Amino acid sequence: MPASILVVEDNEDNLNLIDYLLRAHGFTPRLARSGTEGLRLALAQRPDVVLLDIRMPGLDGYELAAAIKSTPALERTLVVAVTASAMVGDPERIVAAGFDGYIQKPIDPETFMATLEQFLPPPAALARVGGER
Repeated sequence: MPASILVVEDNEDNLNLIDYLLRAHGFTPRLARSGTEGLRLALAQRPDVVLLDIRMPGLDGYELAAAIKSTPALERTLVVAVTASAMVGDPERIVAAGFDGYIQKPIDPETFMATLEQFLPPPAALARVGGER
């Protein structure tokens, strides 16, 4: 059973590309187009991994990551920023904000899955916790 993945992205092109890449590799991601929708889906679905855009109107990625990390039911959920923020200090700020890591935009279809695999729980761990979800 593949990891459950929630993608929270307000840019339709990026959302479609990530969705396509994940589906091509056997995943069935849940998609949210806003931070508020992402929080609702995270609470309802309890995904293994949330791929999260940082810059969104309303509830932004930093606020959503904080909400996920402070929710006991989501304590095992990994939160990965998918961001174009590449200025000096941005990676450190992302990790300091509670993200488990980040994937750089623009998304490179050639390397996206290899980068994402660093954050996916091993299949054996998914089998153990599968009954808890």
